[in-house]
Amino acid sequence: MELRMDGMSAPVRENGVPPSPPLLSVEGVSLEYQAPGRVVRATQNVSFDVWEADRFVLLGASGCGKSTLLKAVGGFIAPRQGRILLDGRPVHGPGPDRVVVFQEFDQLPPWKTVRDNVAFPVRASGRLNRKEAAERAEHYIEKVGLSPFANAYPNTLSGGMKQRVAIARALAMEPRVLLMDEPFAALDALTRRKMQEELLALWEEVRFTLLFVTHSIEEALVVGNRIALLSPHPGRMRAEINSHEWGMKSGGSPQFQAAANRIHRLLFEEAGAADGASHE
Repeated sequence: MELRMDGMSAPVRENGVPPSPPLLSVEGVSLEYQAPGRVVRATQNVSFDVWEADRFVLLGASGCGKSTLLKAVGGFIAPRQGRILLDGRPVHGPGPDRVVVFQEFDQLPPWKTVRDNVAFPVRASGRLNRKEAAERAEHYIEKVGLSPFANAYPNTLSGGMKQRVAIARALAMEPRVLLMDEPFAALDALTRRKMQEELLALWEEVRFTLLFVTHSIEEALVVGNRIALLSPHPGRMRAEINSHEWGMKSGGSPQFQAAANRIHRLLFEEAGAADGASHE
């Protein structure tokens, strides 16, 4: 496990050389949002790079600005300072090259079948005709294991199945970056673990680029090959962990537990000590 404190390390590929340039660059980004009677600084000078086929995780406690940062990458919030680049070009507003999967299950129109829910965004984007959109929808419905339920409506599906539909719908757009904002947080523990496994299996097959938000240390270690640790109020880059050694099968291993313990210390114990010292 490699630990970097500058938040700018690159993933190491099989030939030992990181790819260049990065697909996504977040450069010195500070974000603000309006709260009742005040402006809240959500992040402060956050920088990181994401390379193609990375599974990059933003990890931190509630209030660290990780979801706000994800929205900024999605183009829904403009940085107060800094910039966000995709393929070397500044991000200005939402676009089909960045698609978000949220944790809420009510994002699926209830009057559309699974097939129509997956096909509609592709067809509405104008990138494919009806037949092509239907074929792509069938492809990704099969990838998430929902072919037997293609004609089902959302109200007949479990929470995990609805999230599979949302993932298929997002991947059918074939975005440059798939953005996932705590997509499994509302699921029970067993379903959440199964969805993590399925996401990794899908990534092995499709090799999409993933930017994933979570407040769970275990989920970050399971899902990510690179993890950015954000300190709270406002969110700052605490450290970046870069490893290809852990995975779902190592969840109970000493290495996995050691990584989890190290992250916990960085996020809470050391950050708490630093905050305490700053108030003395």
